[in-house]
Amino acid sequence: MWVREKLGEGTMMLELEERISDLENWNDGKAFVLYGAEATFCSGADLNAVNAMSSPKDGLMMCMYMQKTLTRLQRLPIISVALVQGKAIGGGAEMSTACDFRLMTEGSEIQFVHKHMGIIPGWGGASRLIQLVGSRQALKLLSGALRIHPEYALSIGLTDDILSSTADRALEEAQTWIRPYTKGPANVIRAIKGLVASGREQLLEDALRKEKDIFGTLWGGPVHLQALSKIFKPN
Repeated sequence: MWVREKLGEGTMMLELEERISDLENWNDGKAFVLYGAEATFCSGADLNAVNAMSSPKDGLMMCMYMQKTLTRLQRLPIISVALVQGKAIGGGAEMSTACDFRLMTEGSEIQFVHKHMGIIPGWGGASRLIQLVGSRQALKLLSGALRIHPEYALSIGLTDDILSSTADRALEEAQTWIRPYTKGPANVIRAIKGLVASGREQLLEDALRKEKDIFGTLWGGPVHLQALSKIFKPN
């Protein structure tokens, strides 16, 4: 299978897909919280795996794999909450946009750093970001590779709330935050989520296809390879 052969050390991508499969089969579920280990949400794709996939063909295959994975996450019949602690960088920023809600702890940040790598978001993050904050704000965040702190994220609608708990209590506070939206029978909550997901994604497929096409013109190109060479300097 291409994914398992090429991703190598990029186990995060594989494990995420496996967890989504588990959630798709969780027939009585209402909601879940997506969060990272050691008080960091996600600092992006495994750089060793990325370096091993520097050709345009490999980049497009990875792009399509992660678009499919995060679209499945977005379409889950249960409510999803991204708990952003520490940094959500690059692919981590894209992953957060695939959830229904985003909660940020104090001192955390989201950053779409793709332009520094000579590429654009390719996992669907740009398309979803436009839906969340509008085209003008999305242009600022992407072209400026801005560090988005909780207060700024709240002001533009990228996050739904700022949690004040310490790292070891943030998950508990996130679970408390989502509880009012999960009261009631599971089949009703899941029906509401399905209704909203359907209305939200009427034009998503077209946007994802365009994002993939543009991503494919940059991955493996001179600017991208130069950015990688600065990270992976020869010994």
